[in-house]
Amino acid sequence: MSKTYAQIVKQIDQLQREAETLRQREVQGVVDRIREAIAVYGLTAADLGLAAARSARAAAAKRPRKAGKGRRAGPAAKAPAVKFRDDAGHTWGGRGPRPGWLREALAAGKSLADFAV
Repeated sequence: MSKTYAQIVKQIDQLQREAETLRQREVQGVVDRIREAIAVYGLTAADLGLAAARSARAAAAKRPRKAGKGRRAGPAAKAPAVKFRDDAGHTWGGRGPRPGWLREALAAGKSLADFAV
């Protein structure tokens, strides 16, 4: 007599549970043997290569970071000195492209010296 689909699915489920039980038992045996070898030989995590990633991260954290050339060190970094200011409070440090307020004022006939701080 042939098996039905439902019977085969039930058998598959039963075999999967049995396989997982056997796997867990085998894994426990492997872990026990590893622990025994570690105790017998006095092995450390570094000996097993397990501490390498952790120590590399710790060493990187201890190394001082180099600030990139021309970059600010962070939000607490000092802003560039103001060299030009208008009556409305707009400012420019003299670096990079001229801001729109300054371009408009120069086009209207003012000179850069008029805004020097």
